[in-house]
Amino acid sequence: MGTEWDTLRKQARHLENDIDMKLIAFNKVGVGAASSSATASNTDTSPLLGDHVFESLSLEIEQMLDKLSNINEKMSEIPNSGAAVMHVLQRHREILHGYRQEYLKIQANHTTRMEREELLRGSGLGTSSPSTSGLSRRDMYLKENTHLHSSSSLVNDQISIAMETKEHLTSQRQHLKRFQTRMHDISNRFPLISSLIQRINIRKRRESLILGGVIAVCTILVLLYAFH
Repeated sequence: MGTEWDTLRKQARHLENDIDMKLIAFNKVGVGAASSSATASNTDTSPLLGDHVFESLSLEIEQMLDKLSNINEKMSEIPNSGAAVMHVLQRHREILHGYRQEYLKIQANHTTRMEREELLRGSGLGTSSPSTSGLSRRDMYLKENTHLHSSSSLVNDQISIAMETKEHLTSQRQHLKRFQTRMHDISNRFPLISSLIQRINIRKRRESLILGGVIAVCTILVLLYAFH
């Protein structure tokens, strides 16, 4: 039992070290370190990473993870006793789980970067749009950032206009309330003009509803245009 356990454990440790090194290289490829010379070109229209490099590393790491999993299974099948042995076996399983999580995370990040790259290039069908042809990825990112900043500034301007409009309407409302109070006092003093005051109030409410509707529609259209 001891010899077989020691042999499998040495294999597991050696394989874990290899997987750790492969994951470091895999991560560098995933963030574009392997294609740094390509990104420096102003006419770069290739994908973010070389697919053959990434897929090759992905397949190799996946095979190594499967092999490590098989070694862990063989270790668990060996009759053993003692808390120390169970702790070592549990530790190897945790290391394997951590490597799998890191592997999946790097793959997900790579997929996200590829989708973002395709989105920046335009149609995603392999043809560059006139506005992005001849631009490097850095220029495309800067262009997108500028566009986002401009959109944010436009939205902030529209919000400022809306707030000023709200303050203006609030001020008008206060004036109308004071005017209404005065007219109410007058109507109480002169009952003969009470009916006229009522008609004025009805028209005022109707105009307020119309004004509020127009402002709401205009605000919605401005926001839709800003976020389009």
